[in-house]
Amino acid sequence: MAKRYWLFKNEPDCFSIDDLVKAPDQTAEWEGVRNYQARNFLRDEVKKGDEVFFYHSNANPPGIVGVCKVVRDGYPDPTALDPESRYYDPKSTSDDPRWYMVDVQLTRKLSDIIPLSTLKAAPGLESMMVTQKGSRLSIQPVTADEWRTIMKLVRRM
Repeated sequence: MAKRYWLFKNEPDCFSIDDLVKAPDQTAEWEGVRNYQARNFLRDEVKKGDEVFFYHSNANPPGIVGVCKVVRDGYPDPTALDPESRYYDPKSTSDDPRWYMVDVQLTRKLSDIIPLSTLKAAPGLESMMVTQKGSRLSIQPVTADEWRTIMKLVRRM
């Protein structure tokens, strides 16, 4: 299967690019996704070797803060089974897991954020999911053309 590209959103007060920088081998579990469409992407489509833009949402300003790669295919999210976890889901079981996650490794922390306003203004990104009004999905596919357009912005940093 061909490599794919993604944008993963996270609120920096939950897990930030700096948390990933500090993680062992700059690798972390992308846990806690609790949206079925995003879960389906993690379970069925995001694969080892895919590349990811790390996006800080609910930030001022929101935007892309890093580039990562997926280093482990989707697998059941154990936080759903842990009653002490903020991601606990009593309907999820080890026999019938409801939620999935992947592992990501940092490729590059950007020196400056690429704000959403820049993404919205960039030619070629008009149809990108994150630039659409009301787009809240935490795991979003990115086309190869969109990836190349944003990587040109990254290289300027």
